[in-house]
Amino acid sequence: MTSSHDPTVTDPELYSVVFENDRVRVLEYRDLPGDRTHPHRHPDTVMVTLSAFRRRVSDGDRAVDVEMPAGVVRWVGAQEHSGHNVGDSPTHGIFVELKEPGAGVAGGVLGPQS
Repeated sequence: MTSSHDPTVTDPELYSVVFENDRVRVLEYRDLPGDRTHPHRHPDTVMVTLSAFRRRVSDGDRAVDVEMPAGVVRWVGAQEHSGHNVGDSPTHGIFVELKEPGAGVAGGVLGPQS
């Protein structure tokens, strides 16, 4: 991933690295209602919602509104997007980004879930 697409570079006030080794990078994400992220990229990732949230995830001119309760663990396939907290509460989540290439399974917030 180029640094220009790394969420800790595009939005360092929202994303922070809490753990990293040669196989995974773990990011913590926190935002407030109305906050937006710049376009960034995630590799294949496991997302853990620590708070409920409502947000709009966009990739170019395609947008999806996503509402999630706290305590959900979800697979998110590699993707590039930007986000907007359209809810009335802060977002808090953990992203476990895999460094090994996947087996070609696509999907995620903007695509099929598994």
